[in-house]
Parts: sequence; C-alpha cells; structure tokens
Amino acid sequence: MVTENLSKVEEKIKEACRRAGRDRSEVTLIAVSKTKPEAMIEEAYGVGQRDFGENKVQEICRKKDLLPEDIRWHMIGHLQRNKVHQVVGKACLIHSVDSLRLAQTISHEAEKQDLDVPVLVEVNVAREESKFGVTTEETIALVEEMSKLPRVQIRGLMTIAPFVEDPEDNREIFRKLKQLSVDIAAKNINNVNMSVLSMGMTNDYEVAIEEGATMVRVGTGIFGERDYTK
Repeated sequence: MVTENLSKVEEKIKEACRRAGRDRSEVTLIAVSKTKPEAMIEEAYGVGQRDFGENKVQEICRKKDLLPEDIRWHMIGHLQRNKVHQVVGKACLIHSVDSLRLAQTISHEAEKQDLDVPVLVEVNVAREESKFGVTTEETIALVEEMSKLPRVQIRGLMTIAPFVEDPEDNREIFRKLKQLSVDIAAKNINNVNMSVLSMGMTNDYEVAIEEGATMVRVGTGIFGERDYTK
C-alpha cells in the first residue's frame, strides 16, 4: 500500500510542478509518519523516501534509534520548550517555531551541543484559534529578533492551512505565505534565508506546490488514515 501510494503522490507532485512551470527537484516530499509503525516507514524507505515528519519529540527519538541513519527527521508538530534538548541534533529541521522564547531555548541548547539548528517560523495565516503560529503581521518582527540568536538558522516559513473540502479554498492562504517570504527575503536580514516554504498536506499539496511550496507534508495520502491497522 505504501509503495503504491507514494508512487501516486509522486505523480501528482510532478503534475503540479509541470502546471506551475517548476522543476520537480524544487519540492521535497515529507512523508508524515506520526503514529505509524516502523514497518511502514521501512517500506517507504525501501523505495527511496528519506524525509519523514513527526509530531512528537519522543517518536523522533525512538524511531531514529530503530531506523536507518540516513533518514532526515522533520519536527513538524508543536514543540514545547522542555523538549527542545531532546530534539536538537536529531531533527534536520524544526518546522514549528512560533515564539521568541522557543527560539531562545533552541539557541541555548544548540550552543550547548555546539550545533547549528535550522528552523522555520510557523505562521497561522488563517488565524485559526485551534492552531499554533504567529500572525502574518507578527512574523517579520519575530524573524528579526530570532536572527540575532546564535546557532539558530532561519530557513523559511511554515503554515498549516485549514482542513477544507475544496483545496482551492486554501490557495489564498498559500499565496499569502509565499508573499510574506518574498517580503522578508527582500529585507536581507543577516542569518535569514527564505529558501523553504513548508505548506500543503494530503488534501491540498498540489495547490500548495502551484503557489510555491518547497516542502509538502503528506501523511494520509501515503500511509492511510491515522487509525489504519494491518
């Protein structure tokens, strides 16, 4: 199932890139493996998938020890400050930095471990109360403050768009995040690189790619529903 689903997702990514006049190499597929067993991850790995996303620090820590070393683990869920010391050095990218205090904690831990930590700023473009992230209006000020922190590398922005029946309903959300990244890049802030736009999930990643996503986070489309059992 995983192999077939990955193949279908890959085709859709290629098609979306074609429609947008983009090269397939511009988009990284993150297979969201939260709550999924190691066997399913190994199947995806067996057909070449290397980027996997997890919501919980403890799942990254556990799976990292059990699965191949060259897997790139992405921390895509809400990160609590008391868990930062566990995930720094294990995640290749933290997608969910939503406050200066969290960024400061990451910086402190990165200095302790003598590492550079790539991060994305999470933006709640749709202003959903149930979601984390800063507003679009707060983003530039947060980026400017974070840029002063040692060992934290700001690589771009992330958003979780609303769950909608029609993916077209989220096009404006993705467009706004893309424009925000362009505006920030134009400021040429030291230590800030807007090369990553992490947006789009199973139900809307094709629209996200058309609007400039460089990373899409697909879980259900690859591994099936979260309560999927063998």
